[in-house]
Amino acid sequence: MKAARDTALNPAAALALCAAGGALFAWLGTPLPWMIGPLVVMAIFNFSGARLRPPGLGRPIGQVIIGAALGLYFTPVVAREVASYWSLLVLAALLAIVIACACAWLIQRIGDTDGTTAFFASVPGGAAEMAILAERFGARADRVAIAQSMRILAVVIVVPFALTYSGAHGADLHVQSRAPFQWGGLALLLAIAAIGGGVLTRVRAPNAFMLGPLFAVILLTVSQVELSSIPPAVTNLGQLLIGCALGGRFERSFMDKMPAFVGAALLSILLAMALAASLGGVLAWSYGLPVASVVLATAPGGIAEMCITAKVLQLGVPLVTAAHVTRVIVLVSGTGFLFRGARALKEKFVKAAT
Repeated sequence: MKAARDTALNPAAALALCAAGGALFAWLGTPLPWMIGPLVVMAIFNFSGARLRPPGLGRPIGQVIIGAALGLYFTPVVAREVASYWSLLVLAALLAIVIACACAWLIQRIGDTDGTTAFFASVPGGAAEMAILAERFGARADRVAIAQSMRILAVVIVVPFALTYSGAHGADLHVQSRAPFQWGGLALLLAIAAIGGGVLTRVRAPNAFMLGPLFAVILLTVSQVELSSIPPAVTNLGQLLIGCALGGRFERSFMDKMPAFVGAALLSILLAMALAASLGGVLAWSYGLPVASVVLATAPGGIAEMCITAKVLQLGVPLVTAAHVTRVIVLVSGTGFLFRGARALKEKFVKAAT
């Protein structure tokens, strides 16, 4: 007979605990309660040895909901405005690589690991994609996965609290498409979003169930096809499922296996957040944009988590979304080429020196 943790009772219990965590954090009035609450609850229970598992399809379903909700912001006027900042989006993505190199140097210096592992552990692209690239280039994929998971956890907790208690809230003039809510239209909207995710999954695109729904609903919104709005209860469910999946990545064995590396990764994440915030401030001043929105756009978090933060705090949702989508596309598609070129250049210099 299977133990309870190996049956369907495990994810069901995890989901119930996450819902309770979200409700508790909402009652406490914390930022992003329906994502941070489930994340913290899952992490605490798993660090204590509970070995809870999130629902298998929880994260994709949550991403479909959030991707669709974000896509509703891209009306024709907003899409044109965001496109006018293309140079900011590309510059922020490229500078993210510079920040990653600084963090990789720190990890290699104090984290008892090789340079390749340190580099892929520091690049703020998709966590799964970076682990796959790391394995391809001979790095420690397990360490990269741990560092990337820690990055997302730290940024999701630190950035919303920092922005909220700095007073940065409600500065966004953009609103979602004002289509009236109707169940049939909502079902069709989410079905189209899910199909978008399925299409990108078939072509093995990164963050398929985030980008696919986002692109599909942007296409509808730009074309002024209004099916339905998405009520807060549904977006809260999306946040809960994503938070539950994020928290499920953490286990007590992290600290037991590699304490030096974990400590170095944590320090590098704090460095990345500080450098990214500084970069955001400079770019905001250069382009005449609200500082909080650009800081959020350059934060080294995941697409879903940072865009949810922008939506809840009303901080330039289209700009933040476009910036994180651009960063992921640039980093996932270009990191392997960049690393291969840098390694070849290094070998050339070493050979010339000898």
